[in-house]
Amino acid sequence: MKFVDEAVIDVAAGHGGAGCVSFRREKFIPFGGPNGGDGGRGGTVWAVADRNINTLIDYRYARRHEARNGEAGRGSDQFGAAGPDIDLRMPVGTIVRDADGGEPLVELLEHGQRALLAKGGDGGFGNLHFKSSTNRSPRQKTPGWPGEARKLKLELRVLADVGLLGMPNAGKSTLIAAISNARPKIADYPFTTLHPNLGVVRVGPEQSFVVADIPGLIEGASEGAGLGHQFLRHLQRTRLLLHIVDAAPFDEGVDPVQQARAIVAELKKYDPALAAKPRWLVFNKLDMVPVQERERRVKDYVRRLRFKGPVFSISALAREGLQGLIEAIYLHISQQVREKPLPDPRFDRDADGAEGEAARV
Repeated sequence: MKFVDEAVIDVAAGHGGAGCVSFRREKFIPFGGPNGGDGGRGGTVWAVADRNINTLIDYRYARRHEARNGEAGRGSDQFGAAGPDIDLRMPVGTIVRDADGGEPLVELLEHGQRALLAKGGDGGFGNLHFKSSTNRSPRQKTPGWPGEARKLKLELRVLADVGLLGMPNAGKSTLIAAISNARPKIADYPFTTLHPNLGVVRVGPEQSFVVADIPGLIEGASEGAGLGHQFLRHLQRTRLLLHIVDAAPFDEGVDPVQQARAIVAELKKYDPALAAKPRWLVFNKLDMVPVQERERRVKDYVRRLRFKGPVFSISALAREGLQGLIEAIYLHISQQVREKPLPDPRFDRDADGAEGEAARV
């Protein structure tokens, strides 16, 4: 299935039905009085979070969503039927914004959460509502009220505890495939990953965390180089960033230290709050480095980066060093959950969502 994480849709609630002017006409009852019923309420448009949906692709091709109008009132005290509501099912993690102003309207964070998108119009009053002791044969009625209509922008941010960050071909997809049941595409060329992948890492009985793998970044991503940084939004809800560094680049002219610095620079350009999240360095592909050189090479990289945070050396392909990394991640996330849940400051990416001091590269 094609991954779509942005869509623009038009929603329109139903109009209320008009009221009715009618009088009771029966044999031997010459002055039966008014009996015109009210119109029905128009249908309302709701957004519903559904954990069984992973993408917004349905809204890329079906952009107009209209609820039905309410029925008009009828005689004999018959009120019009209300228009049925419609539910737009969206992935958990979807942010709904006003397409014109850009302000967020609602964020769907839990399965089954419902949010009002467009309210249906109320039905009009029939002449039954206007009778009184001084107005015994009213001929007034009111039309139905119009339903709301608006243009909305849908933006999906995946919900994950850990986000994988790094250059293309750093081994992010290999890592998520090694520690979870996710099966992303893996190949020996850059930009194999074209959309985010989620994997659940099982640590023990009822102990797990979710990892998100996004397409790799390159220097100049903020200007649109490579795939740009359009997928970085999927890291904004994570509690921890794993910066994957290729410790044994295929091209001898490539410097992993310069690549790591370029990644951090792009992160800061995109969102300072995202750059301030806790970030760990993970040196991958150690199986391609001679055993006697591994420790010296990693120490040299860390010294040149002046990195003060946790550092791990692994080989995702050979599955070396993964258990220690998994256990450390779970301990960190468990502590974060106990101390401070993920913030929800009106869904603004510039809000203070930092949970710790990031090490500076």
